[in-house]
Amino acid sequence: MPKIGARIRELRNRRGLSLRELALRSGVSHSSVSLIERDQMSPSVNTLTAILDALGSTLSGFFLDLKSDIPYTPFYARDELVEIGRQDGVSLRMVGANFPNRHMLILHETYAAGAGSGEFINHTAQEGGLVVSGSIEVTVGGDTRVLHAGDAFYFDSRMPHRFRNPSDEPCQILSAVTPSTY
Repeated sequence: MPKIGARIRELRNRRGLSLRELALRSGVSHSSVSLIERDQMSPSVNTLTAILDALGSTLSGFFLDLKSDIPYTPFYARDELVEIGRQDGVSLRMVGANFPNRHMLILHETYAAGAGSGEFINHTAQEGGLVVSGSIEVTVGGDTRVLHAGDAFYFDSRMPHRFRNPSDEPCQILSAVTPSTY
């Protein structure tokens, strides 16, 4: 996790507030604000929201500009892709797991013969992908289509959707979800 204390202190100083003034405005104790600014205490979402409200900022705005101390590289070998899928024939390997403030999720998806995502899901995002090999049945809302190698999809993820491999061969997809809410 990125260190947030220095960023909070920077916002407080930019607004000319003392620790005690920020504590009064936010309703968070003086000692807690001090510990948070020194990265000796990790605030809850509610506490951080109260502090940011008092500083005239938002959670999304705060984290958008926050830098991470975690080293990263722009390149990933195939064995460095992080598996976030399930053990039942669906592999979802994430590209860029350690990229700071990642705004999109890029996946190398593999569906074994007959495997699928299960029940319909929906989330606030957009997603798209390209079938690299095999075939996949994609259902979005009431529309279903079987896509083959070279075919693609792009849809609003708030629509209920699911994936299923109807063939006897594995299917591979390269996909992206933004923002990375899945």
